[in-house]
Amino acid sequence: MSNVWKKVVVFLGSTRNNRIGDRVGKFVCRKLKEKNLDVIFVDPVEYTLPLLNKPCHFYRGTENPPQQLSDMDKHIIESDAIVVVSAEYNHSIPPALSNTLDHFGPRSYERKPSAIITYSPSVVGGARAGMQLRAMLGELGCISISNMFTISQVHKCFDENGMPLDTEPGSHMDSGIERCLKQLEWWANAAKYQRDTNGGF
Repeated sequence: MSNVWKKVVVFLGSTRNNRIGDRVGKFVCRKLKEKNLDVIFVDPVEYTLPLLNKPCHFYRGTENPPQQLSDMDKHIIESDAIVVVSAEYNHSIPPALSNTLDHFGPRSYERKPSAIITYSPSVVGGARAGMQLRAMLGELGCISISNMFTISQVHKCFDENGMPLDTEPGSHMDSGIERCLKQLEWWANAAKYQRDTNGGF
């Protein structure tokens, strides 16, 4: 079927020392790869970008953007969905995450859904950052699905390889990520069908 989603870009938000976000990122990427998807993982620790000076879409004419920006922009444009894995810094979006997202324009993100996965050591699970991300992703054109997956007390949830410590069938980690990704898949396929048959808007 031509409308089956194929590619997802996963953005990780945290750069702090002793972060747990990379464990959450590994967990999410593994779950997506189990669905036979091409997963592009954007870790701001490894994918080093300066504080935003000139975003990719501000380069004009014969002036070419840096190769890493050009390559990542192509991945975003080609993707069928966006997943954002975010910590909560001072009850808000981590600056490394917004800095990375803002290096690319709405024309790269538009006409595809996004999923928000947040975490924190508290019982809130990063939900306050998640609500702010809803507004940001909506303005970028990759409107978030309703099922935001939050992980509270994240320091108790994963080993260093991103494997859940609670292995009981139907655990919050298993059931939560599956509900989120199932909804994302539905919207990704719907949006891909529209892009393939009706083009832009």
